[in-house]
Amino acid sequence: MANRPQKFRYSKHNMDYVLLAVVLFLVGFGLLMIYSVSSYEAGVDFNDSAYYLKRQGFSTILGFIALFFVSRVNYKVWQRFDMIALITSVVLIFLLLTPLGVTRNGATRWLDFRIGLTLQPAEVAKLGIIIYLASIIQRLEEIGKNVIRTPKGIAIILVPPAVVAALIYIISDNLSSAIIVLGIAVAMLFVAVPDYKWFIILGVIAVAGVAAIVIMATTGSADGGTFRMARIRAWLDPEAYSTDRAFQTIQALYAIGSGGIWGKGLGQSMQKRGFLPEAQNDMIFSIICEELGLFGAYTIILLFVVLIWSCMVVANKTTDRFGSLLVVGVMAHYAIQVILNIAVVTNTIPNTGITLPFISYGGTSTLFLLSEIGIVLNVSKKCK
Repeated sequence: MANRPQKFRYSKHNMDYVLLAVVLFLVGFGLLMIYSVSSYEAGVDFNDSAYYLKRQGFSTILGFIALFFVSRVNYKVWQRFDMIALITSVVLIFLLLTPLGVTRNGATRWLDFRIGLTLQPAEVAKLGIIIYLASIIQRLEEIGKNVIRTPKGIAIILVPPAVVAALIYIISDNLSSAIIVLGIAVAMLFVAVPDYKWFIILGVIAVAGVAAIVIMATTGSADGGTFRMARIRAWLDPEAYSTDRAFQTIQALYAIGSGGIWGKGLGQSMQKRGFLPEAQNDMIFSIICEELGLFGAYTIILLFVVLIWSCMVVANKTTDRFGSLLVVGVMAHYAIQVILNIAVVTNTIPNTGITLPFISYGGTSTLFLLSEIGIVLNVSKKCK
């Protein structure tokens, strides 16, 4: 009797392979681009063209170790540490005010533990907020489904991340991370409370606040106001500030424009040769556009879309509420950070200084982003 062809059976772990494949490609591509972008500057500053690549490679190894460890730990364990995650995030931010705080480019955003290890508290806070909110939302829903829909319930959810975001902004002068923390909170609340009137109210308040800030910036004097106001004016009229505040943005736009459709070729960028400051950090996407063109840029964007979509599939198929909310928080983190980075590089929004996940240079960011992938992989094991 002839063997009948076996039908393909959907496996709950299929999404693991898609997610892992995308992450591996993005991380590998990121290491390649970091070397391509930073080799000239590293050679000039440190006499070692692979200086940034070696440091990022070490952080990446630690990140994959963390990913493997976290993916093997039952995600429900993290619910026991919800308050610890929140308190630890706050404590680390306050440690920036101690001698452990390291100031770079005028901002104190890193902790140096004097053992060859530096840590950026804002990255810890993003994961801490995800764990805390996933836990507190589930606990509120267990009390009663309508509790979370009340003003008190919404305040319980939004106040802690708002406080953490305010501390990040005030102490470390890191507006982009503060926005991401708030964005994660709003996204998780949106999933938990499908009541659009609250989000319409929040949206109106946010738009009104942004409009007021822009008006204040445009009516102020050219040299007056705060540093943030100056950045907004440089965003609105970059050519007027092309030699100072908008210099980095202008150079990034030159890189994007000169790449065309197919790019100049890997390693052939001119802007990375001393024209675009610290291109391996926030502005690495512009060098991708210059060397690989719009084709390369759209390919990377498509991979991020697949990554976010994979997280959404896991969140939808997970039967446990806490696990689903964890994945929603991770998905929101990636989506917000990618959108903000590309918007900054293309001058769609004012320059806020934010990295492109898995691709930009940044040890702490890579470590915690890969750890979050580990959480998603563990949650996916509980899919239907």
